[in-house]
Amino acid sequence: MYALYSIVLLLFLLGLGVPVAWSFAGMLAMLTYLYDVNLNTLMLQGFRSLNSVVLLALPLFIMAGYLMQSGGVAQRLIEFIETLVRGRRGGLGASLVLASGLFGAIAGTASAAVASIGTIMVDPMAQRGYPRAYSSALLGQSSLLGILIPPSITMILLAVVTQQSVVAFFAATIGPAILLMLGLILVNYLFSGGWLFTETPPDASEPAAKTSRLRSGARAFPALCMPILILGGIYGGIFTPTEAAAIAVLLVVFIGFFIYRDLTLARLREGLVRSAETTGIIVLILLFSFLIGRILVAEGVPQDLTEFVTGLVDSPIAILLIVNLFLIVVGMLIDDVSLTVVIAPLLLPLVGVADIHPVQFAAIVACAVVVSANSPPMAPILYLSCRVGKVVVHQSFRPAILLIVLVAIPIQLLTTFIPAISLFFPRLLGLI
Repeated sequence: MYALYSIVLLLFLLGLGVPVAWSFAGMLAMLTYLYDVNLNTLMLQGFRSLNSVVLLALPLFIMAGYLMQSGGVAQRLIEFIETLVRGRRGGLGASLVLASGLFGAIAGTASAAVASIGTIMVDPMAQRGYPRAYSSALLGQSSLLGILIPPSITMILLAVVTQQSVVAFFAATIGPAILLMLGLILVNYLFSGGWLFTETPPDASEPAAKTSRLRSGARAFPALCMPILILGGIYGGIFTPTEAAAIAVLLVVFIGFFIYRDLTLARLREGLVRSAETTGIIVLILLFSFLIGRILVAEGVPQDLTEFVTGLVDSPIAILLIVNLFLIVVGMLIDDVSLTVVIAPLLLPLVGVADIHPVQFAAIVACAVVVSANSPPMAPILYLSCRVGKVVVHQSFRPAILLIVLVAIPIQLLTTFIPAISLFFPRLLGLI
């Protein structure tokens, strides 16, 4: 019961607008008081948990994402994809989806993809007949491919707090990512043909229309090599995810400075400062979440939750539906980091009762983030997308909900009830 009170306190503090890290601190203070925990010993255990080589990948991938915004990498990727799909129905929306996927394969974050791709693509889409409300909703949903396509910061966090293989979690979300990309491209194709709006054909005088595929491909070649090198190195056993993150930063800096020449010392400094700020927030949240998790595990809260749910329902299907619903509803109220490092580990013993592999559970959690991060009332990614798209957020609710209902939720259910979607690639690579 104390655990429930602390979760209610967390949601209350977040609702008041208290920063996420300090909301977790409030939850930790309440649990420490209620369970009479020795905070000195607990803090020592928490700092030991942070002393992890795997966690070094976090600031490095975050840094790579910020530097991609100012190093010209994202812009060249978008220009190349546009030449591939130009002139086809729904082509501009499809290029936004594909660009988000490629960006996610390098940076692993959704917010960086929104800022990088949205600032380049939303205005041209508006000129081609795409309503800004729809473009912002599509941008928000597509940017969440960074949660699914490895290397994913969310999967790194989940692997650390559940003590599972980071590489196996990376591979688990490849299948859902492919389904999400195909689903968004298909729905955009239908919507752009008159269901919601009509996309106008490109003007021959547009700069993009004058660029040949060969020329744009040559410009984008260095950027296209990055995900191949990073992911190929990880799954080929050449380097670890942390080493891959360091290589990603070096590649972005080298390409930005010496090939595209869009990266300057001032932009490099700005990227380093922003990545340090973001990393500091995540590390604080991680520290508090480690401490909260240790208290809850010591008090048997996950086991109590499992007994409570299995006492209500005994069907594995019902248990999985409850877990999915809980993840989505809670994810609508808190951010993806909070959902990943605090709520998801509590549910791991429960899905074990339904014979769900931890690697499949990682994919289920990632898909839940894809659904909840764009769902009102919190919808942090949707709010950011609307700010970039220069549109009032409530205007994007309808297209965002349509994309969630038609694409994101079906993929969530398929991932939950068809294990092969999330387990095929880990088994293929010999990770499980």
